[in-house]
Amino acid sequence: MLSALAFTSAVLADDALVSRFLSKVEAGDLVPGADAFGPIRDDAAVVPALKGGDTIGWVYLTSDFVSTTGYSGKPIHTLVGVDENAVITGVRLVKHSEPIVLIGIPESKIRAVTEGYAGLDLKVEAESGGSAHDLDIISGATVTIMVIDDSIVRSGLKVARALGLGGLKQEKADTGPRMVVDTGKMDIQDWMTMTGDGSVRRMSLDVAQINDAFAQQGDARAIARPEDGPETDSFVDMYLALADVPSIGLSLLGEAEFANLQKRLKEGEHALLVMGRGRYSFKGSGYVRGGIFDRIQLIQDDVSVRFHDRQQTRVGEIAAAGAPAFTEMDLFIIPADSDFDPAKEFRLQLLVQRAVGPIDKVFLTFDLGYRLPAAYLRSETPVDAVETNTTGEDAQAEEKAAVQQLWKRIWNDRKADILVLAGAIGVLTLVFFFQMQVTRNERFTFWFRIGFLTFTLVWLGWMENAQLSVVNVLAFFSALTSDFSWDAFLMDPLVFLLWFSVAAALLFWGRGAYCGWLCPFGALQELTNRLAKLCRIPQIEVPWGLHERLWPLKYMIFLGLFGLSLYSLDTAEHYAEVEPFKTAIILKFQRAWPFVLFAVALLAAGLFIERFYCRYLCPLGAALAIPARLRMFDWLKRYRECGNPCNRCAKECMVQAIHPEGNINPNECLNCLHCQVLYQHDQKCPVCIKKLAKRKRFEVQTGLRKPEPDAKPATSVPAE
Repeated sequence: MLSALAFTSAVLADDALVSRFLSKVEAGDLVPGADAFGPIRDDAAVVPALKGGDTIGWVYLTSDFVSTTGYSGKPIHTLVGVDENAVITGVRLVKHSEPIVLIGIPESKIRAVTEGYAGLDLKVEAESGGSAHDLDIISGATVTIMVIDDSIVRSGLKVARALGLGGLKQEKADTGPRMVVDTGKMDIQDWMTMTGDGSVRRMSLDVAQINDAFAQQGDARAIARPEDGPETDSFVDMYLALADVPSIGLSLLGEAEFANLQKRLKEGEHALLVMGRGRYSFKGSGYVRGGIFDRIQLIQDDVSVRFHDRQQTRVGEIAAAGAPAFTEMDLFIIPADSDFDPAKEFRLQLLVQRAVGPIDKVFLTFDLGYRLPAAYLRSETPVDAVETNTTGEDAQAEEKAAVQQLWKRIWNDRKADILVLAGAIGVLTLVFFFQMQVTRNERFTFWFRIGFLTFTLVWLGWMENAQLSVVNVLAFFSALTSDFSWDAFLMDPLVFLLWFSVAAALLFWGRGAYCGWLCPFGALQELTNRLAKLCRIPQIEVPWGLHERLWPLKYMIFLGLFGLSLYSLDTAEHYAEVEPFKTAIILKFQRAWPFVLFAVALLAAGLFIERFYCRYLCPLGAALAIPARLRMFDWLKRYRECGNPCNRCAKECMVQAIHPEGNINPNECLNCLHCQVLYQHDQKCPVCIKKLAKRKRFEVQTGLRKPEPDAKPATSVPAE
């Protein structure tokens, strides 16, 4: 029977995911010699591997025991086999949604790394805190490999201890007095004192030490590319401190900054202050692209914490007297749900990389250990275990509360981004409500639109990655048929705001509010087409009969994806690559060549046929057009003469959304407002020209206007 502690870290059989993936592998692939899987245990998400009916090992899914959230924000599911001696016998990666893996790195590389964990001795890992093995990292997938490594080792230790494999035993809950941070100690100390008593810990590596470390690793490519410069030059000089400890925080940050830190910290959170100088940055630049600091991670026993950009804050200066100058000073928040104990020893692991080719790199890890000095701790007797035990329902409630707290914190951290997007949506709303006033000036309307589309592409798309996708629609419908919760949709505030505004806009203006103004890929198409026109690239006008028959293609694509999602959402997500959004916007063309070629081909077609993809292929546009049939208002004004005899608006409509008879098709209209510019243009619209000529004649006849010299009688402009 599992101990009470094991129940808190592992899901029970009823909620286990492992049974969903067993059909993907043979038992012998995970536990050599096994010919079948047994029934899942009642007390834990572990499946026996059988040989002739006898148990020779155990199989489990990493996601059932530890968090496996990867670069994509979705779990990386890995099946692991382990024998009675606590040695991993086989590993298979069964499901993931990692964009870096899916798009640029062969699946065989990832499989080779994961399957290489066979033979890992968990007893040795338990003694070393999970760091006894070498980390085999693939260039371009650093975060993904680190998550896989962490999940395999930590989940393996949990399973081995819970089942008593290899003599490992489950740690018993400490019911005696324990050490906690003494928050009443607020002494201000100088730098020398803090480095002397261990309040601040240091790891310093020079060029010679780094070159020696890569030489000992044995990779010939890395050895052939040693670090240049004098051997005594500093490569990295890194310092570490627990900044939420009052005395340490006040000494290093100063009163004002420490007060700001305390306001930011939620219940149960802690803060690391990391300072560095030298050639090598402990932050790197990966967090700029992916939002994760891939060069450092905190490790404490089985706990591993990676830091996201929203958990990091730069520090301006170190307040302690005598502190040296640093090139990097950053605070990192340790989340409350990580089970981090500030009174226990931990280490900050630094990942050092060396380029050995255009894209290949070799990696080493170095540990900076830290233990809070006893002077900052006090003894505390814990509350009776009976009082602290929680039921399954309580645990679920706590988990839900934690998730809600997470998205609330995300929204709070992104206040500036939210305000910018809300302001942009507000401006666009005013433009639509006062469209006749806005479109009176053709030049203003043109440049306003170009500016707004540039904002949409650069800030909303490339900087914030807020590109909606048909996958969002499919995921929403899938959630409605299962346990629906708003929490998952609230994790990305910008995407949530966009969907909220789209839902409202569908009732007022149809799909055009988003597709015509707020879609980054749509903006990219239109801006590149504008450049094509400046370069005098000929524009192709698709014959109306063919154009009308190509419209249904996007609806067929959407219905196909929707049908697939009812069978398997994962399958539908893969086929949703018909959208080039991930390639062109999210990953900025940093992808495998077939995906880039597909996106470029669509953009190239758009150079000759404006908004080619929007017109004929976009499943998201189709998904928005269907509910847009419920729109309540017709905002775009038309004359009786529109379509007969005049067809100027129809000829100038960028997506040919106006029928030859003059009617605007709301399913295809992108609300660019160009037809409203023409509607009141006294030099382009025949109706306006006639009205202007008639008014001039009336003013001349009544003496309000003098006849123009050599003026010819006003004539109507022939219909186009």
